[in-house]
Amino acid sequence: MTIRKEMVDKAGKQVMGMTLNGGIPGPTLTFKEGGYAVIYVKNEMDVETSIHWHGLLLPNFYDGVPYLTTPPIEPGHTQKYEFPLRQSGTYWYHSHTMLQEQSGVYGSIVIQPKEKSLQYEKELVVVLSDWTNEKPHNILRFLRGGTEWYNIKKGTATPLNQVIARGGLKAQLNFWKQRMEGADIADIYYPAFLTNGATTQEYPDFKPGEKVRLRVINGAASTSFWMTFGGESPTLVSADGLDVVPVKHDKTFIGVAETYDFIVTIPEQGKIEFRATAQDGSGQTSAFLGQGNVILAPDVPRPDKIGMMMKMAEMDMKMGAPALKFNPKKDEPYKMMEKWGMQMKDEMGAMQEMDHGMHGAHSKNQMGSMNMAKDTTMAHHNMDEMDMADEEGKMQNMEGMSMFSEYNYDYLKAPEKTTYSPDLPVKEILLNLTGNMQRYIWSLNGIPLSETDKIKINGGEVTRITFNNLTMMHHPMHLHGHFFRVINENGEYSPLKHTVNVPPMQKITIEFYGSEETGDWFFHCHILYHMMSGMARIVSYDTPRDPRMDEYPVSKLIDETDQYYSFNMLDMASHMTAINLSTANIRNQFNLSAEYGWNNNFEAEFTYERYLYDYLTVFAGINVENTVPESLDDTNTTAVAGIRYLTPYLFSLDARLDNELRPRISLARSVMVFPKVSLFGYYEYQADFGLVNDFENGANYSDEVVWSAGAEYMLSKNVSLVGSYDNRFGMGAGLSIRF
Repeated sequence: MTIRKEMVDKAGKQVMGMTLNGGIPGPTLTFKEGGYAVIYVKNEMDVETSIHWHGLLLPNFYDGVPYLTTPPIEPGHTQKYEFPLRQSGTYWYHSHTMLQEQSGVYGSIVIQPKEKSLQYEKELVVVLSDWTNEKPHNILRFLRGGTEWYNIKKGTATPLNQVIARGGLKAQLNFWKQRMEGADIADIYYPAFLTNGATTQEYPDFKPGEKVRLRVINGAASTSFWMTFGGESPTLVSADGLDVVPVKHDKTFIGVAETYDFIVTIPEQGKIEFRATAQDGSGQTSAFLGQGNVILAPDVPRPDKIGMMMKMAEMDMKMGAPALKFNPKKDEPYKMMEKWGMQMKDEMGAMQEMDHGMHGAHSKNQMGSMNMAKDTTMAHHNMDEMDMADEEGKMQNMEGMSMFSEYNYDYLKAPEKTTYSPDLPVKEILLNLTGNMQRYIWSLNGIPLSETDKIKINGGEVTRITFNNLTMMHHPMHLHGHFFRVINENGEYSPLKHTVNVPPMQKITIEFYGSEETGDWFFHCHILYHMMSGMARIVSYDTPRDPRMDEYPVSKLIDETDQYYSFNMLDMASHMTAINLSTANIRNQFNLSAEYGWNNNFEAEFTYERYLYDYLTVFAGINVENTVPESLDDTNTTAVAGIRYLTPYLFSLDARLDNELRPRISLARSVMVFPKVSLFGYYEYQADFGLVNDFENGANYSDEVVWSAGAEYMLSKNVSLVGSYDNRFGMGAGLSIRF
């Protein structure tokens, strides 16, 4: 395969993409179980790249995560991957370098079984994906800036007027109190969703009466889909490449990076629609199988975000768990679970019975061999399956949680028992899934990848992980090189998967056996922008590193999740102009701001701030401003230091002291009141008690008040109309430009 940069048009505009053998997606790689794969990947781009073989059980060195397991493919170089094919089923591959997956570096893998066990005449690979005309780096930079434009663009924003019209003001206040804007489903606006590289696909060659195996892969960067079918109910036969007990299933949720196989029957008359609808209802993509009149797939209703907020506000739930901790070295997942999320005494008691001594609370799922269900050493595990199912059932059946109840895996049943030997030691791990939408930081147990150690896994031991999602978003968690049991109502026949979707504010338990694998394996949320913002870990067998990786430090992979992103704004109005420049990574931020009023009032400031946790920073810097109103003849430069704090109800508080011992406090807030329309306000009070300065009139005290208020109308992602009044500059209007 050859990877190169090319101009492509997937959503009505020519943009630079990354192709595999000239296409997006790349070619389907077809193999036979029991064979041996040899794949050459050539990089004809001017940047490094990589390929990860998602869901394949292979030697650690060929897993394809650059700087962790496999060398990056440098520009102009060709890399050889080779591994035995120990499994059959539907899988896929994608780049694991920065955000390249979003630009088109992904494709499908089909491994045919040694013996065919399912009855069908033909098969079709269906790769679902999302497409943006923006540069993926700019998307992540924009998300770090924390604006609502993407939700506005796709019609999923919840402005205050709509909330009030639904009677949801109390719920909105509850969310604001917990520093949450509202329920969120998906982060990014996509102009197109794709089936095998196009918004719609026609497959007219299928004949009436034929049974067709659809191998569906969600290769999207950040979109989960609802899959629906026209005509008769399809039969779900495989999940993540492994056979399940066949079941008729009409509406199936497919998380990012999951795969599902269905058998559909082409009707005697007409063609059936296979439709994938984006989870937030912002778009869809379809494939049509057969000929004649279309038999449409059922519509999936758009989620009711305001209704979700109102239901969640009725519940005893603490939202807004921190994505950053004061002390990331102090990992206390059980305390975090007790403080945040569902406050259920019976469930808390059960969780507290877990081994609190398990410090590896950052752990993840790993399974050994593909044939684990058949392995006599894994015949039965003494876990009380039904108790776990009961606990999950309590979560599902609680009043008000019906909006999440359909996100479960109970329809998946393994054809054979997947339990382990009762004699195996078991290691319990709790992983809280945590995030901060304002700053777009994602983590596990409040600790991003850049601030944590590896998760140690022991061979010959069962690792059982409970995912406790403390965010409003779904998180498809994927462990490289392994499969794991997803505990569901089928108990001993719980299915095996390599990726598990964890719904908002819910728990899912998985377990896996540490076999004879070696090396380090990547584990992460498969929403690309969450992974690249810190929601990842390295799972380690603590074995010596492959000497071929000596010149590729793993720190480079970790640094990818802690890069600096800039978010800047220029205001040009009839009464003043202002510029704000900021660049930040997870913990550090640099700010440069300047305001100049046409009446000759001026202030500029440079600060460095350090995030102690999500909502609190300490900062220091230099401030320059004119000392005489409406005159630039004299300016004063002071050193400043203080704290910045995001309060409940989302007020930005700045409390500081300068080198003249003058305290200053300010508050700022912005609220979207209508679609595209926000109101904002700012108030600042500074006092001088004469501790350093002498006053001419003999007074021992002076103060200064600055305030402004205004409205903003968003014309586009980067441009807004703004009108405001400032007590220094007066009234005016103009443009605000984000860049």
